[in-house]
Amino acid sequence: MFHRFLLLCAVAPALTSTSAAQPIDKDHAAKMAHGLDLFKQHVRPMLTTHCLSCHGGKTTEAELDISDRDRLLKGGNGGAAIVPGDAAKSLLYRLMAHEKKPGMPFEAAKLPDALLKHTAAWIDNGAPYDAPLIKAEDATAWTRRTVTPEAKAHWAYQPLHRGGPLAHPQATNPIDRYLLPALEAKRIQPNPPASPRHLIRRAYFDLLGLPPTPEQVDAFLKDHAADPRAAWSKLIDTLLASPHYGERWARHWLDLARFAESHGFEHDYDRPYAYHYRDFVIQAFNSDLPYDTFVKWQLAGDEIAPDDVEALKATGFLAAGVHSTQITKNEVEKHRYDEMDDMLATTGTAMLGLTIGCARCHDHKFDAIPARDYYNLLATFTTTVRADVPLDVDPKLKSLRDGIRRLGVSPPTTTTKVLISSEGLKAVRLHTQGEDFLPTTHYLRRGDPSQKDGTATPGYLQALTAPGDNRWAKEPPKGSKLSYRRSALADWLTDVEQGAGRLLARVIVNRLWQHHFGRGLVATPSDFGTRGEKPSHPELLDHLANQLIREGWRLKPIHRLIMTSDAYQRNSAMNDAAFNADKENTLLWRQPVRRLEAEIIRDALLSVSGTLDGTMFGKGTLDEASKRRSIYFTMKRSKLIPSLIIFDAPDGTTSVGDRPATTIAPQALHLMNNRQVREYAAGLAKRAGTGDAAESIRNAYRIALCREPDADELKEGTAFVAGQSTRNGGDARLALTDYCQVLMCLNEFVYVE
Repeated sequence: MFHRFLLLCAVAPALTSTSAAQPIDKDHAAKMAHGLDLFKQHVRPMLTTHCLSCHGGKTTEAELDISDRDRLLKGGNGGAAIVPGDAAKSLLYRLMAHEKKPGMPFEAAKLPDALLKHTAAWIDNGAPYDAPLIKAEDATAWTRRTVTPEAKAHWAYQPLHRGGPLAHPQATNPIDRYLLPALEAKRIQPNPPASPRHLIRRAYFDLLGLPPTPEQVDAFLKDHAADPRAAWSKLIDTLLASPHYGERWARHWLDLARFAESHGFEHDYDRPYAYHYRDFVIQAFNSDLPYDTFVKWQLAGDEIAPDDVEALKATGFLAAGVHSTQITKNEVEKHRYDEMDDMLATTGTAMLGLTIGCARCHDHKFDAIPARDYYNLLATFTTTVRADVPLDVDPKLKSLRDGIRRLGVSPPTTTTKVLISSEGLKAVRLHTQGEDFLPTTHYLRRGDPSQKDGTATPGYLQALTAPGDNRWAKEPPKGSKLSYRRSALADWLTDVEQGAGRLLARVIVNRLWQHHFGRGLVATPSDFGTRGEKPSHPELLDHLANQLIREGWRLKPIHRLIMTSDAYQRNSAMNDAAFNADKENTLLWRQPVRRLEAEIIRDALLSVSGTLDGTMFGKGTLDEASKRRSIYFTMKRSKLIPSLIIFDAPDGTTSVGDRPATTIAPQALHLMNNRQVREYAAGLAKRAGTGDAAESIRNAYRIALCREPDADELKEGTAFVAGQSTRNGGDARLALTDYCQVLMCLNEFVYVE
């Protein structure tokens, strides 16, 4: 019986093959020989001249590679490219004959009929190749590709312009000296200054993300009446010194850093120690940590300042991306390249405003970033892993412990685990099989780990660096487990003269401008490439970048410079003549009206209700009833906070440089019906209530909107409260709560002029 089974196993494949396969054509050899002649004389020259550049040469459009026969038969995104023996059914031929769109060659005239006839005959005769279209020694030429001087001429790659603005009789701030000439050329009369009440509300939300109290408004109005310029300058300095400044501006950076506290994907396991990175960002903004140091630490704090806890926490930037936690042995290589790609792509968009990740599978289609540069940069992260390490994170006790050490006594420590990125440490593994990292990074043809074209070594973007310049490379200290590749990248990234520092400075000052005006001088803040928008005021952009560098890369002086300009202080009124001349407000003739972000809307609700818990730092929560600022919500990718999502908060999956501001019905319904919002309204009513309806309404306006109600609003408000009180059985507090919730639903509450 067993022998019969073996016999069947041996015979079955042959029987199956004989019954299913087509018989071999008796003229097969003759057809292939004729096909080779056609290929050599007609088809090879045609494919090389008209097709190869986009399909296996310089790039691989639609994932179709015709450089050899095996790749041609494999096909691309459109499926099989040819059916050997049948040109009429072959997609390649039908595209070339313009029988199917888009006709090929793309955006070119149809090839001569004689060539099409030869191509059809070649396919009908089996589509043989005599040799690959690319010589074997040229197959890895893409790994040595250089960037042309013409490609390097793009404005974003150029040195910073050093000249200053021309003097202007109506401007003292250099920003206005750059802006006014363009307005005058268009004969646009810019708006006058906003009222002091609008200014203080604008400044508080821009710098702190919280509304001013009535007492703060009154104090500013008094100072402003005596000396407007001094009062405004004093207010800005006060706000920049507030610990709430860090909480406000950290949120902008966390969007860019795709920060979250879970791994993502279907299992989305928690990262219980990831919140330390969020705390680092808040503290860095509050202490005005120089931006070049801020960037360096996030890439290589463990190499640059290994004894500084904040520098170690900063490396959570690299660890913040999504990461699969169910990796089998045969998936390890692919997922490792995905993980390194996330590190590099996020560094590119967040810090340099370049879509470097687009060069993973082919040379960047638009920017001067060949795939070679991508893999040279990727090699920086070859051995970088996520790790949970115990650190002494309490800065309040540091000086005390240092003093104890000086006495020759070992001080007690209070350690907690922190998620960092480093090398030579035990990696966060979960259910991963195989190795935690690959010892070598290879050049991958078409981004495919099965198509390796040599070993990639660390390098930099040719568009921003002289050919072969590797001055930033570092030799690791003897015995170190660290490669010092990341600190080399960090030094290149911040080198203004020889590296990427000029672009780094342009990108960050543009982001500051964006958050103060609603739109950057470059309207595509994470894309300074050729497909991004050109700067509306290039000299001003470079002036701000130069000023940042002169100020030691500190951001607070740039905030101060922007906010003390006349442009920032203009009111938001519409002007038909100005609008017709500059519909997009590119020339800044008015301050645009902007909706608050999701977190700031919620924080404002908490603030005006008098229930805001000001506790800073530490572990977050998923409890929507929490009274802490929204930045302290745990960012779990599969369990996002609903009240934030409906107002366009990001999901932590990719770097976000410019949030959308949608208008949808659930936003209004949330403010009308949400249980927490109702509690906030009750808190506002408690703060505003005096027993006298008119005075309570005035108080509510002062607290929620930073202004007094006008006569009509006061009249309608008192009538509403009286009516609601009657309907509620005489409950005046409940009636005032209803009215306070109405104020919270106003556009004026969630928008800033």
